[in-house]
Amino acid sequence: MDERILPGLLTLAVIAVVFALMWWGWRGRLKRQGTLGGLPAVPADLSPAALSVPGQYVVTTAAGDWLERMAVHGLGVRTPATVHVHADAVLIERRGAPDLFIAQGALTEITTQAGMAGKFVEQDGLVVIGWTLGSTAVDTGFRTTEAGAKRPLLEALQALLPQGSDTDSNGKNS
Repeated sequence: MDERILPGLLTLAVIAVVFALMWWGWRGRLKRQGTLGGLPAVPADLSPAALSVPGQYVVTTAAGDWLERMAVHGLGVRTPATVHVHADAVLIERRGAPDLFIAQGALTEITTQAGMAGKFVEQDGLVVIGWTLGSTAVDTGFRTTEAGAKRPLLEALQALLPQGSDTDSNGKNS
C-alpha cells in the first residue's frame, strides 16, 4: 500500500502546481487588460430587436488574434447567449455574465470563422463580430444553436455595418 501513496501524492502536487500556474496566468491577463475600461451600458431606450438568435457566446479576443482571449468583464468565459439585433445596435445577452452592448458605430466587420480560442467547429461555423471596446479592436465569436439561423443573423448584422464596408454575403472580406 505504501508504494501507491508516494506516486499519488506526487500526482496531486503536480496537478496543484498546474492549477496554480493557470490561475497566475489568468490573473496576469486580467491585470494587463485592466486598461480596457468598462463595458458599454445598455441604453434604457433601446429599440425593439428586429432579430433574436439563441446560441453560444464563444469568446472575445483581440482583433485578428483568435488566441488572445479577453479576460476582463467575463469576456473570456463561454456562456449560453442570445444575440439581439436592433436598428442601431447589437445586444448579446449572456447567461451568468454581463451582457454585451455593441453600438452600431463601434462595429467594424462581420465575418465567419472555423474557430476562436478553444472552440473549433466546421468551416465558417462561428459568426464573428468585429468591434471596438474603448480604443481596442476586438472580435466576438457566437455560434447559433440552429444552423439555419446563421444566415439571417449574418445578414442582419451586415446591415448594421457602415456603408462602404467590403464584407461579402458569406461574411468574408473581399
